[in-house]
Amino acid sequence: MNRIIPSLLPPNQFGRVRFSTYRSLHHGFTHLLKYQFIDEVEPLWVYQPGGFHPVHIGDQFHNRYRVVEKLGFGDSSTVWLARDNEINKLVAIKVSNCGRNLKETDILSALRNAIGSGENQRNSFFPPVLDRFEVRGVNGVHSCYVTEPAMIDLENFKSSPLYGFELDVARVLVAQMALSMAAMHSQGYVHGNFHLGNVLLRFPSSAFRDLSDQQLYDKYGEPSCEPITPIEGVKRPPNLPSYGVVPAWFGGKEDQTVSMQDARIWIVDLGDAFAPPADPEGVSSGCFEYMAPEFLFSPENSKLSFSSDIFSLGVCMWNLLSERNLFVSFLGIDDEIMADHVDLFGPSGMPSSWWDKWERRSEYYTETRDSVPDYAKDVQSWDFMFKECIQDVREEKKYQQVSPEEKEAIYDMLRPMLALNPDDRCTAAQVLESKWMTQWVLPEYQKLKK
Repeated sequence: MNRIIPSLLPPNQFGRVRFSTYRSLHHGFTHLLKYQFIDEVEPLWVYQPGGFHPVHIGDQFHNRYRVVEKLGFGDSSTVWLARDNEINKLVAIKVSNCGRNLKETDILSALRNAIGSGENQRNSFFPPVLDRFEVRGVNGVHSCYVTEPAMIDLENFKSSPLYGFELDVARVLVAQMALSMAAMHSQGYVHGNFHLGNVLLRFPSSAFRDLSDQQLYDKYGEPSCEPITPIEGVKRPPNLPSYGVVPAWFGGKEDQTVSMQDARIWIVDLGDAFAPPADPEGVSSGCFEYMAPEFLFSPENSKLSFSSDIFSLGVCMWNLLSERNLFVSFLGIDDEIMADHVDLFGPSGMPSSWWDKWERRSEYYTETRDSVPDYAKDVQSWDFMFKECIQDVREEKKYQQVSPEEKEAIYDMLRPMLALNPDDRCTAAQVLESKWMTQWVLPEYQKLKK
């Protein structure tokens, strides 16, 4: 687990962090009980009544859209690249689980309308909703919406050999994430599931949408279709597709980098978004690695909020800058993530009610809130993690280094964003007013807008 802690405060004001290199495993491993595992394909057990809609290359939607490739999948939807036969352009179609209300289309439209028209739309952080419809299938009725396709999400970009951004590009991406959240919050919306997998890097130009099917396949390869093989004695039900499709890779080649002018993003997956004081439809369904600590330590008393969004945004900012994520969940073991949160700023920042209810606390901390010896020996400092995961990687890639002054400004901004107690976190507006934002990040973003 990657654990960092700033060493820019007096020693008695912060804890220490442990570092190791565990990787998260495929979250849908339970389908191994019935079918052979297909790497990079959604868990097959979700293809059941109420779950995913089976989609194949060549399928027609709404008498208008023909599926040509797969873009990706999430916990509650699959996303496909399709040909819009009316305008002969490529579009993206999100196909939701059965019964899931795509309220996000209304929120996306409201957020785009709030910024006006013309050039403002080009600089929008939210993709346009081009069409919406329903499809009926073997697993039920599924809401769908159509938007413009994007190149790749930043989480997948990080896992590729391409990973790494020049410092000006990283600042521009961070600026857009912060501004997008401030825009959502100012319009009264909580995102509810903010992580780098929901931050999409847009295609550098509109030329991609004009590619013919053959040009698409010549440039990026044919769809990768993998057979679904039941384990002996299991019959394949009609709820499943005939084959699994590995999402296409549009991230470029190893010798390509993202320029500052191409560093434009879209924020997506607003399925958990809502407008307080209305209650969210459920508790946080986000990744453990980005989840605010209140959902781990006190889930029964916690709800998605502006404050939980801020925590997730802070994690995104670190993860964008760093080769390794701030938090890593191994097999979804939440106690490891809980220990990460405590290590971040030390156990003194944890509410007593959380401390008392943490059943496996003794594996990490003593009753006096000191790290147990076996746990403490693997702990590393913020300075160590910043050097190894940011500065050393930038040096290896021959990127500009982060100056000591900028490093301190980054920490000064992240600390109130990542506070354990949600009441202690800053607002999105305060993030934009921080020194790192005003002196390094936002001035870089202004160059992008020119």
